[in-house]
Amino acid sequence: MASRCHPESDNDSDEESQEDPDRQAEDYICRVLSSSTLQDQHLHSPPGILPLEARDGLHKGGRDLKKSPATSENGEMSALLLLPLELILHILSYLDPRFILTALPLVCRTFKLIVEEETTWRIRVQKRVRSSYPVVEQENFDWPAACIDLEEQIDHWTDNGKKAKHFSLPQGHFASVDAVLLLQGGSVCVSGSRDRNVCLWDLRELDQNQDEIKVKALGTEKTGTHKGWAWSLALCANHVCSGSWDSTMKIWDIETEGQQVGEIRGRAAILSLAFQPDILVAGSYDKRVSLYDPRASNPLIKSRKIHSSPVLCLVADDRHIVSGSEDRTLVVFDRRTNSVSQRMQLKNYLFCMSYEAHEMWAGDNQGLVHVYGRQGGTFQHLQWFDVGHSSQVTGIWHSAGALYTTSTDKTMKAHVPTDPPQTLCTQVHGNVVNAVSCAGHTVAAASGGQTVEIWRFGE
Repeated sequence: MASRCHPESDNDSDEESQEDPDRQAEDYICRVLSSSTLQDQHLHSPPGILPLEARDGLHKGGRDLKKSPATSENGEMSALLLLPLELILHILSYLDPRFILTALPLVCRTFKLIVEEETTWRIRVQKRVRSSYPVVEQENFDWPAACIDLEEQIDHWTDNGKKAKHFSLPQGHFASVDAVLLLQGGSVCVSGSRDRNVCLWDLRELDQNQDEIKVKALGTEKTGTHKGWAWSLALCANHVCSGSWDSTMKIWDIETEGQQVGEIRGRAAILSLAFQPDILVAGSYDKRVSLYDPRASNPLIKSRKIHSSPVLCLVADDRHIVSGSEDRTLVVFDRRTNSVSQRMQLKNYLFCMSYEAHEMWAGDNQGLVHVYGRQGGTFQHLQWFDVGHSSQVTGIWHSAGALYTTSTDKTMKAHVPTDPPQTLCTQVHGNVVNAVSCAGHTVAAASGGQTVEIWRFGE
């Protein structure tokens, strides 16, 4: 275990590590990713969130379900519109939500008003999941979009995922794949491996002929994309950044078929990345969180040692950087005040994070999933869940209606992100599963068996 240092030393307090990156990476794997089973823990969950039916204001401002809607625009009373709204909503529940959003408002003003009413979608979602949703209360929550996302997730994975076309892509790497990213609606995939390569996959023809999928290793070096394991990936628009145990970050332009457009040398192995339009954030083995401007000739903006152990995961937005470390802390750095605004001591350390719209899901080293909500500038731990993993949660991805987790227990799980999550399907693999990404109707996972695993659903 690395020695502990003051948690916020300045940029020049340490000399650059000279340790062999391969040996350092092997030691890290033995310590952090060793196979361990979920231990019985007497953890205390924070107060639960009330079910949707019990929340204040569910029907405030909504329509009376006992009354019939108004007449049609031309003054004629439709037989359908004579029904109580409750029955109309029941009939609509059999229709695709996209059709309801696009077609029904064109029928008459009454249908337009029903579709625009938030309560319409809240009731529909509640009848689908019958659990507290969303886990994190949010202002201006897009209920129609969330309903579409959620119903597609349920439809895709019900019946144990039999609707998915599964592809195992073995031709790109010759060592464990540890990072994966889908972009451009799932038509392009980027993967990083311990063979030191970052590979670019063209998935547009995947459904036609798996054997002819175009894949190429990025970079021009014959020894590999990096000189150490390609461990982390982050996306911003059409630029992908890869971080390696060789302490470098390389930036690739996907629109030009993966041409390299930048390289930054850090001080230690890059274990985690977050890519924003104005900054690149890196979490490293030397306990630092560093901010870079990839466009500048001297890209380093700031480097802070805010942890006492390697930084395993991080997320960022225009205001906050949230990092998790092997030291079992979660640290929130406020970009506006240029200071640490919050530090949480955890029972287990977090290994992966997914952050979107004030809601952060994270997986820890004991197989548990945690949910944090952001209110103002503060993050609050709301819940923890046992979703069925027996060892480390290595990858997590969430949206308004979908949740995916991967683990060293050799599984990928698809869930609905309710309280508690509803597991729809468990995909059992022959090796550890190290990361997961989703875009459009495609899901990708990084396998310790040297493959990229793809699940694809019809439009």
